[in-house]
Parts: sequence; structure tokens; C-alpha cells
Amino acid sequence: MLTVAGLNFRVKGGKPIKFMKLLIVTQKVDVNDDILGFFHGWVEEFSKHCEKLTVICLEQGKLSLPPNVEILSLGKEAGKSRLKYLWRFYKYILQKRNDYDKVFVHMNAEYAILGGIFWRLSGKSVSLWYLHKAVNFKLWLAEKFVNHIFTASKESFRMKSQKIKIVGHGIDIKKFRPRPEANKQNKIIYVGRISRIKNQELLIRAVNLLVNQNNLASIKIDLIGGAITAKDEKYLNGLKLLVREFNLDDYISFIGSVANQEIVDYYNQAGLSVNLCPTGGVDKAVLESMACAVPTIAFNKAFTDIFGEYNGLLILKQADENELAEKIFRVMMLSDADRKNLGEALRKIIVNRFSLENLVDNIIKNINYVTH
Repeated sequence: MLTVAGLNFRVKGGKPIKFMKLLIVTQKVDVNDDILGFFHGWVEEFSKHCEKLTVICLEQGKLSLPPNVEILSLGKEAGKSRLKYLWRFYKYILQKRNDYDKVFVHMNAEYAILGGIFWRLSGKSVSLWYLHKAVNFKLWLAEKFVNHIFTASKESFRMKSQKIKIVGHGIDIKKFRPRPEANKQNKIIYVGRISRIKNQELLIRAVNLLVNQNNLASIKIDLIGGAITAKDEKYLNGLKLLVREFNLDDYISFIGSVANQEIVDYYNQAGLSVNLCPTGGVDKAVLESMACAVPTIAFNKAFTDIFGEYNGLLILKQADENELAEKIFRVMMLSDADRKNLGEALRKIIVNRFSLENLVDNIIKNINYVTH
């Protein structure tokens, strides 16, 4: 690897290979965002391989990016105007057409549709990153315009297409790492927005069993995440009522939204992470907790292949509070040495299979990013 003026170039035959210029289209770039803050790290990683990286985003927040990255916001942070968003989108892709050779659309399939004809006529290949089990007409149409569709697992993308490339997730293992000085408490955390599909109620019911029947009075639970929709707010209010009904106010805390760059501190204070999303895409919160060497219980069967020999201990077979309580109890009762060994084994899985560096390298390789 050769570094020139802060930019990285691969070296072949003693000569640097110039990297292509890339356009990324995404929803938000903001290092402080609690849900999408991780993508700031993606932009940084992609920038290491780019001569020029242009990013069009719907909304822009706090940034800390290299000089070869240009951020162009459609302006949501200044107020909503769909017509203005659309006008700016076409203005940017036309105005900057000589600044990029390939396009990488993150999650929002509509951008692949909106820019598809122009990009095809311009000879620019387009790749889509998409994780969602729902298949709709918008996704079906976007598939016609793109050259590649990248997804994390077979459960993350349910539409059949020859363009699909399963590349796993990308976790920043330098950021999400265990800290030896952290105070590991008998604390359980659940990281995820407050929503019925996230199933936080099941955890509350399991904690009720542990505290009021098993006398496990030393545990503390942090529910980390905010309610986004009115339906989510209603669900949150119901959770708080349930906590009061079970007399668990001293055990369960509703933390609210936490910036992605700060969530690592919560992982490092926890002895156990729980994620109760149903089977679907591989949930990034589980991978982040694993990267921090935190034992993690998951309901999503997509983790069966990932957990491997630890399935019996960490995979919840059904949405049952008795089974969940039993698994929590088993993990919390492990000796410090056994829990540390388990955490280190889980982190090793992330380092070997799900690092951000490996993910970006894999994506670049698939889209023939380097000009030979």
C-alpha cells in the first residue's frame, strides 16, 4: 500500500494503481446519529480506496471525513421539500458526472430508479446495498437498473436475482472492541429502537421471572433506543406500564437514543446483550456487541450459522419468557473466566468474518473497483 497526499493506493509491479472515482447515495451521513451513524465509518473506509469520493445524502449532520470526500446534501436538515430533494438530486448527478465512474446506492432503492436511466446511458455501473425481507415493486424495478445487489445474508434479501452478492456485514473492529479497563457489571443491555417487532416486552417478562421468582436481584437492564413512530410511542408507554406492574423500576432503565459513536461505552459496561428481533436480516447491533466481546443472546435464527457451537447457549428457540430467563441466568452465572472466553470467541468471529475493512474490500472486488 502506498500513501500519497493522505490517499492510499495499491501497488502492482512497483507502480501505484489509480483507483476509480465513486459516487455513494445514502440517506444520512452524521457521526452522531443513533441509527445511521455507522455509515459515517463506511464513508471513511471507502475513501481509503478512492481518488475521489462523492456522497449524495438526503440529510447531513456532524462530519469528520478525509479531504478526498465531498458531501452533497439534498437538504432535509433544513426542512422538508420533496420537489427540492428531487431537483437537487438530478442537479448533483449531472453536475458531478465527471467526478465519478461508479455508483453505490445504500438501502434506498428509489435512487437506483431515479438515476438509473442517466447512469446507464452514461456507462456508469450501479450497485445497490439492500437489507430487508420485504419485496415490493420499487425493489423489483430497481433490480432492473443495477449491476450488483449486495446484501448481508440470504435472509436479508428475499427477491430472486442473479445480481445478488452475499457479503456479510461490516463492523468497525477498531471502534467496537473490548476495553480491559471497563467496569463489567451484572448489566444486561438491549440495543434497538423501541418497537413491537423488536420484542422488548419479552425481555421485561423474562426479567420479572428472574427477579421475582429466581431472586436474581443484582441485575440491571438498560433498554437503549428511541421510539420513532406514534405506534412505537404507544408501545413504549405500554412497556413502562408493564415495568411498574412488575415492580421492576429499580431494575430496568429506558435510556433512549444513543449516538452510534457512543454506544460502545454501553456495550463495554455490560455483561450480556440481548436481541429479540425475529428471523430476518443479520442485526448489526448483535454484531457490534460481539465485537466488544459481550456474550449475546439472539432470537434471530440467522445467527445460527454465526454462533456455531454456542447456539445452545445463545440462540432463543421461541418467543418464550421462561426460555429467555433460563438462558440469561445461564450466561450471567458463568464464571468471570468463562464469560471472558465466550466474549473473546464471539469477537474472533466478527474479526474473521464481519470486519468493515473486509466488507469494503469485498464490495470493491465485486464491482471491479480497480482499473487494471
